[in-house]
Amino acid sequence: MEIISGKWKVVILWALSEDHKRFGELKRAIPDVSEKVLIQHLRELEADGIVHRESYDVTPLRVEYSLTSHGIALNEALKPLGAWGREHLPIEV
Repeated sequence: MEIISGKWKVVILWALSEDHKRFGELKRAIPDVSEKVLIQHLRELEADGIVHRESYDVTPLRVEYSLTSHGIALNEALKPLGAWGREHLPIEV
């Protein structure tokens, strides 16, 4: 639970579940998160072995984030929780 603590970590995991993304793509996929918090959570998830950061030596600097095998397994473990939430929690419109 400590690995996914924080308001945005699970959202980041879901955003990375489809494919690798650059920082700007993640920011657009999660518009309500601040840049500072997104950077902090990505660093924490990388340190925990959940997210892989790939830096390319090109100009301008290009960095992509993707899930590690542990991150993919964590996303799979969270799917039933997401299904439960969709079934039992009211959706605010």
